[in-house]
Amino acid sequence: MAEATGSVKVFAPPAELQREPLVTNRRSIGWISDAVAGVAEGKAPKWWWIAFVISATMMTVCFGLIVYLMSVGPGIWGLNHPVMWGWAIINFVWWIGIGHAGTLISAILFLLRQKWRTGVNRAAEAMTIFAVMCAGIYPLIHIGRIWLGWWLFPIPNANGIWPQFRSPLMWDVFAVSTYFTVSLLFWYIGLVPDLAVMRDRAKTKIRKFCYGLFSLGWTGSNRHWSNYEKAYLILAGLSTPLVLSVHSIVSLDFAVSQVPGWHTTIFPPYFVAGAVFSGFGMVLTLLIPLRRLCGLEDLITKRHIDLMCKVTLATGSIVGYAYLMELFIAMAYSGSVYEAFAFKNRMMGPYWWGYWLMMLCNVITPQLFWSKKIRSNLMVVWILSIIVNIGMWFERFVIVVISLHREFLPANWGYFAPTWVDILQYLGTFGLFFTMFLLFMRFLPIIAIAEVKAITPQADPHHPEGGAKPGGHH
Repeated sequence: MAEATGSVKVFAPPAELQREPLVTNRRSIGWISDAVAGVAEGKAPKWWWIAFVISATMMTVCFGLIVYLMSVGPGIWGLNHPVMWGWAIINFVWWIGIGHAGTLISAILFLLRQKWRTGVNRAAEAMTIFAVMCAGIYPLIHIGRIWLGWWLFPIPNANGIWPQFRSPLMWDVFAVSTYFTVSLLFWYIGLVPDLAVMRDRAKTKIRKFCYGLFSLGWTGSNRHWSNYEKAYLILAGLSTPLVLSVHSIVSLDFAVSQVPGWHTTIFPPYFVAGAVFSGFGMVLTLLIPLRRLCGLEDLITKRHIDLMCKVTLATGSIVGYAYLMELFIAMAYSGSVYEAFAFKNRMMGPYWWGYWLMMLCNVITPQLFWSKKIRSNLMVVWILSIIVNIGMWFERFVIVVISLHREFLPANWGYFAPTWVDILQYLGTFGLFFTMFLLFMRFLPIIAIAEVKAITPQADPHHPEGGAKPGGHH
């Protein structure tokens, strides 16, 4: 099918091969700025205040319980012998996993030139930073003596005390702090052109000053764009190996031990796939209601949701394969009675419900995304994304608690149950996460304005709606 534009012929693909545009309803460049900046510029809606008060209260509870923990000690948790690692490690690994989708969307998909990332990358990057902040609480508080947490850093001191670099706890500190720093820089560099838009639109002096300060004197000149793109590319290149390395290092906390069920080489790739899986689940959980509440359906389109569902399906299938391979090796290939017992205990022991809930949520649920009808139903996708995150939390519960509660000596066997402090502290980290996310959407553009404009037809010099003129050349 050909459409004539003057003497220029534009060949459109057949209807069944045409993709939904990434900005729907033929929105103009100006409308994009107004829609995205308007979320931060307008008066906070009632739902925002309700959500903020609830999340700020939960955050206060979290920090109050940390003070209580410092006052009384880790005995207030449900830890016992042999379950020396409890909810602190489960929640640490879970939050780090949540933080993986943002950097994958931003860095890896940027290097692969995937244009669909532009509608969702800013919110996903912010989610990464806030999730890593929540995760960062746990390595500090689970050491017991929180006031000695500074010993984890290689700071020269009078006592000659240096960190034990053979300890996996040290690897966590360096991996997570590096990941957080690079993710924060990557997020900030991407924000600079949009902060300049907010500066130019600001109505009050204080907003103009703050946005102007952080936009680093951006004018949109050719030189500024050239330097920006180089910096963004370099940071994308730095972030990409970090996506793979951070959760690999977290997995090695387990894999370097001799505990049956942990001592396996499959952990690094299996943890990375699981992290991306849970991270995309959280992106869907946040963005599906957000696009409706903020009136951004034309910028976060059903095509974005569809593609994120496909990534969730792919990573969920990898996780399911890893579960089955882990089971096969333990039961039929390892020759170790301890490995075989560890997996029989997972399936039929006291915590059997946790194992089968994990399998249901992480292996069966994502397979529903094969259906186009399900991927198109946003309410169903939203519910499935929450189920994915519940399943990934139970995966960490299975790995930590079920592997530990049965020792080599039956005399040491125990049963772990969380206390009210464990539960409220975990819920409190959601308060920190959502408080930070709500503040982010209140003061910063939640969609990358400059990047979305760059993928519109108007920005394409070869498109009839852009730079192509009748009688010109392609």
